[in-house]
Amino acid sequence: MNLKCFSVNYFFSRRRWLYPLISAMVTLSLCLGTYLPSQAVDWLPLILRGVQVVQLSSMSERQEVELGKQMNQEIVGGVKIYRNSQVNSYIQQLGQRLAANSDRPNLPYTFQVVDDDTVNAFATLGGFVYMHTGLLKTAANEAELASVIAHEIGHIGGKHLMKQMRQQAVASGIATATGLDRNQAISLGVNLALNLPRSRKDEFDADSRGLRSLSRSGYAQSAMVSFMQKLLNNKRSTPTFLSTHPATGDRITALKKGISIQPTTSTAGLDTNAYKNNIRPLVVS
Repeated sequence: MNLKCFSVNYFFSRRRWLYPLISAMVTLSLCLGTYLPSQAVDWLPLILRGVQVVQLSSMSERQEVELGKQMNQEIVGGVKIYRNSQVNSYIQQLGQRLAANSDRPNLPYTFQVVDDDTVNAFATLGGFVYMHTGLLKTAANEAELASVIAHEIGHIGGKHLMKQMRQQAVASGIATATGLDRNQAISLGVNLALNLPRSRKDEFDADSRGLRSLSRSGYAQSAMVSFMQKLLNNKRSTPTFLSTHPATGDRITALKKGISIQPTTSTAGLDTNAYKNNIRPLVVS
């Protein structure tokens, strides 16, 4: 037998999977080059390098959750997570109650407490919500804390961070025709969540969504107003929660209007003693 012919035939028999791949790429290149010349993409280098690209404009829920998990790894690597089991169990139960009554109840929500005495809370993608120990200590009761968590869940419901990431990626020129490099997307999302304020429109939307979740969960609606008013009246310093959440006075006015349109008589969650017992490890530390 001709060994050369054997080796060539063997090579191609072992590489038959290449034909449909090459054919598909050639077809795609022709289509892009013929009909969309301004958006033509050289896919082969991306495939060979194994580049992971995120398309923010058409992300599935599964992809959003996965990106949220990767962002969470970055966040927990840079902050100190509060590990007390009693407090964490309490926060998980409270958060899941609100999430079940949110606009996106099917997400696998994760609620974490950051060991930091600043008054702050934030959310990323795919159901990840974070609150500082300073926030828990500042809230007078469960309903006030629930109002903040509901607000952050409202940001997830409105996909506000995802929209902000897309806008920032385009404005900074790091987005391409194929999308955004996954590592860049993670860094961008973490930075936006931790450091930059939401837009006025997003804040009003998160308040509205949060108020609905709060009401559906049976909490006193007044708690959302009282907590925001408490922080606004704090003349000693501006809490981080408000410095990254603009137009607080206008938001209070809008919340009062929303409550007047669909009022409830519930006073659930206003018991201060019950709340302090639930976060006792924080109170006595």
